[in-house]
Amino acid sequence: MRQPCIPLVLLTIYSLLLIETISHCGPTAVAMDASKNSTEKPNFIVIFCDDLGWGDLSCFGHPVIRTPNLDRMAAEGQRWTQFYVAAPVCTPSRAALMTGRYPIRNGMSSARGVLFPNSGGGLPQEEVTLAEMLKSNGYATGIVGKWHLGHLPKYLPQTQGFDEYFGIPYSNDMDKVAGPGYRAEVLKDAQYYPDSAHYNVPLMRGDQIIERPADQNTITQRYTDEAVAFIRKHQSQPFFLYLPHSMPHIPLFVSEDRRGKSLAGLYGDVIEEIDANVGRVLEALKECQIDERTLVVFSSDNGPWLSFDTHGGSAGPLRGGKGTTFEGGMRVPTIFRWPGKIASGVQPALGSTLDLMATFASLSGAELPGDRKLDSYDLSPVLLGGQGNPRTEMFYWTNAQLHAIRQGAWKLHVKMREPVNYGKEVALAAPELYHIERDVSERHNVAEKYPEVVSNLLERMEAHRADIEPHPDMLAIPLVESAKPQ
Repeated sequence: MRQPCIPLVLLTIYSLLLIETISHCGPTAVAMDASKNSTEKPNFIVIFCDDLGWGDLSCFGHPVIRTPNLDRMAAEGQRWTQFYVAAPVCTPSRAALMTGRYPIRNGMSSARGVLFPNSGGGLPQEEVTLAEMLKSNGYATGIVGKWHLGHLPKYLPQTQGFDEYFGIPYSNDMDKVAGPGYRAEVLKDAQYYPDSAHYNVPLMRGDQIIERPADQNTITQRYTDEAVAFIRKHQSQPFFLYLPHSMPHIPLFVSEDRRGKSLAGLYGDVIEEIDANVGRVLEALKECQIDERTLVVFSSDNGPWLSFDTHGGSAGPLRGGKGTTFEGGMRVPTIFRWPGKIASGVQPALGSTLDLMATFASLSGAELPGDRKLDSYDLSPVLLGGQGNPRTEMFYWTNAQLHAIRQGAWKLHVKMREPVNYGKEVALAAPELYHIERDVSERHNVAEKYPEVVSNLLERMEAHRADIEPHPDMLAIPLVESAKPQ
């Protein structure tokens, strides 16, 4: 039987389209197209900001910061309005996300709460990370951005399950070598723009320093360049990409072509650049035809650094910010997006970065570590069907101390810090109780009206403490004479 002829013009158009697809997505794009309807394991991308406040995105209520890509991500996915981190500062929050365990269990609930350049510690090797769990299930794993779980060679990401690493090993304000005090300059002049050369922060690929000091003016764009390259490189296999941005942690830096564009000043410029680069990640997924196979999560490591005035963010109606166990310190703006798999809408269910471990295991068929206590709940029933949320409570730990508990709509504080200058503790005459749904700003203490609720929550806190077996390293992170990455 004679085969039908394909007109030359159609063949030419097809060839051009094929070339265009391959040029964007690499040599495996054709194979990916054939597998669109398969039952492959989903990809996971976690985009994690540093010190982003609950109220800093337009889809979470900011009146002038423009975040059209995140707004679209929220419209296409789920905007979780009661989502928490497990600690109100960098290192323990990131350790909890990576392990699905409260920092007091995994050794990262230190007295200072962060790992400085002269720290000799890091996330203990016996901990099982998200990357290790997924890698054992056939995933390619990569991190692009701020690590902050140990900068010595034995603690770097490639010892914790990541195949690839590009980024800085700790916060971008560390290794300061010159220049004026940042807070003093900001308080004098809201338009102050720092010099990147004043911060001797290393940029690393794997275990090698490739730039020092890192040019932080372009860091958000370069992180995204690497993230997009990782997506294209691994599009034909399941992958886990962790993209923890350095921004908007102070000192604030932004690409030159984006300076002065936001009505919210330099902080707004930084957020709008992050938003634009989230758009680049989502577009790469579409170009590579893996959009519907990829769950993208956007969140923050803790609330805004309020003591830096306009160079810090906003928690919206929430009380307090970074470093505190008020809602503004630990409730973070969070979006889940997975086209064709999760229904769009606003999700008021409780959730936490702790829960990514169990959720990703459930969705991918990976095996959770069974030899330790996890604090991670599988949120996939909520994501996929809107029912059956297993998380009903949240414990507010900081610096190895249990400050508060939330159970349902009630939140009980037994310890507090000042809402802005979180280095100072507030002395409480008695526990304070708040109905956190009617009183999201934690303004009206109703402990005297509901003594039975106070009593029940205190009992639950004691039961939780009894369940905790603190990691032996939780209070002591050793210091070393020289802790620069080799």
